[in-house]
Amino acid sequence: MRVAINAWFLRQPTTGSGQYLRQLLQAYLACTDHDFLICEPSDRRRADGQLPPLPGKHVFLRTPFGGRSRRLSKVWFEQVAFPWACRQWQADVAHVPYWAAPLLSPVPVVVTVHDLIPLLFPAYRGGVGGEVYLRLVSASARRATLVLTDSHASRRDIVRHLRIPPRRVRTVYLAVGELFHPPQEHARRMVARKYDLPDRYFLYLGGFDVRKNVPVVLRSFALLSDRAARLVIAGRLPDRDTPLFPDPRRIAAELGIIERVRFIGWVEEEEKPAIYSGATALLFPSQYEGFGLPPLEAISCGTPVIVSRRGSLPEVTGEGGLYVDDPDDASALARAMERLWDDPSLRARLSRAGLAHAARFSQRHTAKETLAAYRHACDTGR
Repeated sequence: MRVAINAWFLRQPTTGSGQYLRQLLQAYLACTDHDFLICEPSDRRRADGQLPPLPGKHVFLRTPFGGRSRRLSKVWFEQVAFPWACRQWQADVAHVPYWAAPLLSPVPVVVTVHDLIPLLFPAYRGGVGGEVYLRLVSASARRATLVLTDSHASRRDIVRHLRIPPRRVRTVYLAVGELFHPPQEHARRMVARKYDLPDRYFLYLGGFDVRKNVPVVLRSFALLSDRAARLVIAGRLPDRDTPLFPDPRRIAAELGIIERVRFIGWVEEEEKPAIYSGATALLFPSQYEGFGLPPLEAISCGTPVIVSRRGSLPEVTGEGGLYVDDPDDASALARAMERLWDDPSLRARLSRAGLAHAARFSQRHTAKETLAAYRHACDTGR
């Protein structure tokens, strides 16, 4: 089977789509019975950053807008250059690992729609251009041979809101890397020293867009009765304080808790297990997730989580955490935090349950199910 892959996000490992693509390609290195064509835009040829080993052939495709308009270059790459490469290479199937399938394709198309955030949350669309692009990718998803998504919750949303027949939408769960497991004690101590972590703390690790509900995390923490508690917030902080990306430092200062909150910034993947495992719990009361990698990373390291019941989070978390029904209810989140802070036996029970649940997810299974989707698309599209 000859598989062409849109690799627009290959050099963006800090994005969910970039992580997903890299993990798939790493798994495909062992697939010697398939040929892969990895397609990137030509302006990435000189980009900085080391690439992981890639399966098959790696090509760079020109667009007439390279260096002038990133948005137009991206659309041309997705809608013109990538389908052209599929035809020239005589691919059997094309995979677009994010929501941007070509509207017209010479070969069957598998597209991964991780979530419907721009459709369900208008603030994420980005003006008139974003509205037009959303209509384009929505139409192209309806024309795709097969749609993959990360959870049953997202599958239900895709069937309902994009009006795609259920038989053409498949759930293929994501997985975390092999480094996510309870670390050795010396590794925990080294990372704790590097970031000056407190002995006990709650943790938030993730993005800072408003959907992630970090202001609610801060308000909940401010309600805790034990003033010895500490909160560690990890991730690249917003450059500006905006309605879409509220700056948590401002909010912590307004709540009078800035002295009890540690902002440690961006952390490398290999450091995350130690940071997770040192936490009493990961706090993740997101309003919507297509999957939610941080909760799976946390329970894989033996750390309980406190999450909302929205979107995919119950599927990802299983019995490895506590739930709040309303992600905006700061009091409910604070009560869950108090329970875990005061009850070591509850923490231990959730830790064991979380490790057992996390064992159900694997990169090998993700790759196997995705390859099976390619074969199905080939058979269906003939």
